[in-house]
Amino acid sequence: MAIQINNLSPSAENGLYPIRTVAAATGVNPITLRAWERRYSLINPQRTPKGHRLYTQDDIDRINQVTALLNKGMSISQVKPLLDQPVSPTMQSGDEVSANAWDQYLDIMLSAIATFDEHRLDSAYNDALSLYPIDVMSTHLITPLLKALGENWEQRTSTGIAEEHFFSVYLRNKLGARIQHMNQRSKGPFLLLACLPGEQHETGMLLFTLAALNYGYRALILGANLPLQQIPPVLEKHPCEAVVLSGFSSTSKNLFESDLKMLLKNVSTPVFVGGAFSHEHQSAIEATDAIYAGRDIHAGLEKIAEVLANINQANQ
Repeated sequence: MAIQINNLSPSAENGLYPIRTVAAATGVNPITLRAWERRYSLINPQRTPKGHRLYTQDDIDRINQVTALLNKGMSISQVKPLLDQPVSPTMQSGDEVSANAWDQYLDIMLSAIATFDEHRLDSAYNDALSLYPIDVMSTHLITPLLKALGENWEQRTSTGIAEEHFFSVYLRNKLGARIQHMNQRSKGPFLLLACLPGEQHETGMLLFTLAALNYGYRALILGANLPLQQIPPVLEKHPCEAVVLSGFSSTSKNLFESDLKMLLKNVSTPVFVGGAFSHEHQSAIEATDAIYAGRDIHAGLEKIAEVLANINQANQ
């Protein structure tokens, strides 16, 4: 996790933690935690006299179990029976569980996009986001949806490109508004986030940013197609704990030969490279002394947490 629970202070005696502390420790936002309690009875936190939720370490462990199952592709409605089994649910195979819930969301959203029905699209998106952490939703819904739209516009001659643009604008607006709201409330360490030179698509970077905010980080976002020589002076003006660069298909010819190497020479901050592009060029990335973050959001955040924890330990 990006922020470990043992680094945070309980709000009361006996190791009870408030909902925002738990959200930062698990990466599951408070809205989703409340939905898991009310709609599916997955957790049962204690209450203060004023009605505020307080969670035990057992609750936190259960939340992490739920997240692990969701990361395997299970729907939220399939999780509780597995949690109630005597065998650890983390041993279950995601391949044994149908993806009907994700397929239903996908069908509804594709249908809404095809008719440019923003109200219906928004209803399905908000429902999914209320039940699933953003990294899980990105893997099992947003990425397949973007892939389907990309295939559709290549096969159609009428509105395929318009549909893809419609959803891209919608998603950018949704993510941007949520990122701005969460960024103002967070007090965690800063990550500088940007797309690699030549990368014009921001969706992957924005999804990662939102997940990072759920894990308690703050974000300094520099957007698409960023010249890497701009980063060192930015860090002088606004120090960050790490630099996270992402890309789907960077077109910079000098990325490995000069750009990344020059960046690493001019900053002491760890530099991570993630996204689909990183998966294809892991060896070249690591040869520059940048840190490979991969294309999985959850795994990338775990890697960042591990590296930053090691740095903090070395500096103590």
